[in-house]
Amino acid sequence: MPNATKVKLKTTPTKFEVKGEAWVIQNPRFGPEGTHYHTYGMLTPYFEGLTKGKLLGTRCVNKKCPISKGKSELWLPPRADCPDCHQSMEWSEVKVPAGYIYAYTHVKAGGTGLEIETPYYQIDVKIPGVATIVKSYLLDRKPIKIGDKVRAGFRSGKAATHTSLDLYFELV
Repeated sequence: MPNATKVKLKTTPTKFEVKGEAWVIQNPRFGPEGTHYHTYGMLTPYFEGLTKGKLLGTRCVNKKCPISKGKSELWLPPRADCPDCHQSMEWSEVKVPAGYIYAYTHVKAGGTGLEIETPYYQIDVKIPGVATIVKSYLLDRKPIKIGDKVRAGFRSGKAATHTSLDLYFELV
């Protein structure tokens, strides 16, 4: 196990272009000729929010929705459209991005392309007011258990990778 008590990333910021309102990211995984281009499309506000230290989700506000009746909890990861009524979802910030560890995996050796220094904990987090379970990684290397309280942290500014790695959790 590395001496550092905090997990480090083995990556550099992903380059991106803005096309309309969407980010198009460039992942040069196999050299310049192997660059993969991918758009975040309608989910761009989520990734942009991470770079600003904000956790954004979406909720259904359609009063005719057969499930939420327009009073949906937040969804993370966000969805552009409601899975129940197929109407556009509305963006909202998670005011208190904290919760507890719902499940975890201790990753000792990662596969090809793993951008997180091992060992680390991949965690599933339950956040009050969020309808879904958030998957991320724990910055701490201390032993953990299900139910431990965590809070969100963000790689923002120049440290931002412009990927889902910009969201991590720390023990409280």
